Amino acid sequence: MPIAHNVAADAVGLENLSICLALRRAVFVDEQGVDATLDADGLDDDATQFLAWANGIPIGTARLRVVEGVAKAERVAVLDDFRGHGVGRKLMDVMEANARARGLTTILVHAQLAAVPFYEHLGYAASGEAFDEAGIPHRRMTRGL
Repeated sequence: MPIAHNVAADAVGLENLSICLALRRAVFVDEQGVDATLDADGLDDDATQFLAWANGIPIGTARLRVVEGVAKAERVAVLDDFRGHGVGRKLMDVMEANARARGLTTILVHAQLAAVPFYEHLGYAASGEAFDEAGIPHRRMTRGL
């Protein structure tokens, strides 16, 4: 059975923030070499945090903020061993549903260039030129909700 069938994802409270931060550190800091101070931007308390679990083990995280009336998916991180198994899709589905429930009509993500095909497959469209964020090239991508 593919791992996607064993994965659950949902919004979590700030009591789970340390788990989210540990997953982000593993992906962004340890794996991708992003400066840890760039991830710790002080915006987590004002964001809705999401976790993905497989068999009770946290394997992915993301956060959602509302910026100028638009849902912004941020810090989407899935542990390397679990990529390509539907975990990122589940996180995005749950964030999009959360944003729709708030009455938002557009979701935005700053996608790393390597992740652009993933987001395109989910219906996101890139706009503008590539830009640097935390030393990694990104593209702005949006999707209507």
